[in-house]
Amino acid sequence: MNSIPYGRQHIDQDDIDAVVSTLQSDFLTQGPVVKQFEDQFSAYIGAKYAVAVSNATAGLHLANLALGLKKGDRIITTPITFAATANCARYCGAEVWFADIDSDTYLLSLESTRNLIESKPKGFFKGIIPVDFAGLPVNMEAFRALADEYNLWLIEDACHAPGGHFTDSKGTKQMCGNSNYADIGIFSFHPVKHIACGEGGMITTNSEALYKKLSMLRTHGITKENMVENHGGWFYEMQELGFNYRLTDIQSALGIKQLAKNKASVVRRNEIANNYKQAFNGKVKFQNLPDGNLNAHHLFVIEVEDRKGLYDYLRTHSIFAQIHYIPLHTLPYYKEIGYGSADLSHSENYYSKCISLPMYPTLTDDEQAFVIEKVLEFVNGK
Repeated sequence: MNSIPYGRQHIDQDDIDAVVSTLQSDFLTQGPVVKQFEDQFSAYIGAKYAVAVSNATAGLHLANLALGLKKGDRIITTPITFAATANCARYCGAEVWFADIDSDTYLLSLESTRNLIESKPKGFFKGIIPVDFAGLPVNMEAFRALADEYNLWLIEDACHAPGGHFTDSKGTKQMCGNSNYADIGIFSFHPVKHIACGEGGMITTNSEALYKKLSMLRTHGITKENMVENHGGWFYEMQELGFNYRLTDIQSALGIKQLAKNKASVVRRNEIANNYKQAFNGKVKFQNLPDGNLNAHHLFVIEVEDRKGLYDYLRTHSIFAQIHYIPLHTLPYYKEIGYGSADLSHSENYYSKCISLPMYPTLTDDEQAFVIEKVLEFVNGK
């Protein structure tokens, strides 16, 4: 059996041809393919606007800036996420506060978030950043109600979840990141994610004002909209201090082809997840799937008592499982900046047991059967 990673991109000849075609075109960056990718992505997600960026971290940074986050402000997020989710607020000089996760879904707990908000004076926090962890959608309708109650903005970190959805109280399927409830959605195009662009990200929103702000901040704070007399096509204004967070046409060409395959990718990921669930049911704990949700399954996470033992055992059989994630509040940086003590016991307990098994569309049935066999061997003490 060849080595089996926890995640892997799939690039076929169609992808390669699209990139080569762009390399042979007039534009390698700042050309028409970027806008094509944005339009197709926004249509797929069901958002009015999409802004392509150099990576999801850049997207999170711009989202916080566009919503007015500044030094001295405070946001709430989950400790079970990649560091970028929290770091983006720190880039703005804001404080990051963590609420605990739900022990069954591994998502940011609405109850824990409410308790944290209500423990402080009204206006203490500015926003909430829930994460669709492992591809499982957060109930953004419920978080929207909480955010509105306390006048908070809402960013949905949907980096794990393009193609996933939850069902709202009206019975409507809400695609992850469509911004019908959140102010802004964020997606990642890192190679191990659903849509691989090498690097890249996308910001989605239904607000025209936020769209214009995000677009300007992405390109140095520059706009060409306000043409003045006696100036030609060269004219531009720098209205704010922005960044060079652009995505190239080369990456966008690859993204367009990858996006077209994502529906089938999510179907295959769920087939793999269902195989795992059938094999592990009653034997190994895995992430709960609430009714009406479609998990896009960037990851398939299980919990075992001897996580390090299983991690090492799988590696001896060339199965390269991974751990997602070390709780952010335990990392030296966040400890050193004076993050206060809090009851994040569900997050800490989850981390002590979690391990992510191989999950990607080209994982074969034989490879998955081998993974399942070795996990059960270890769990059963054979």
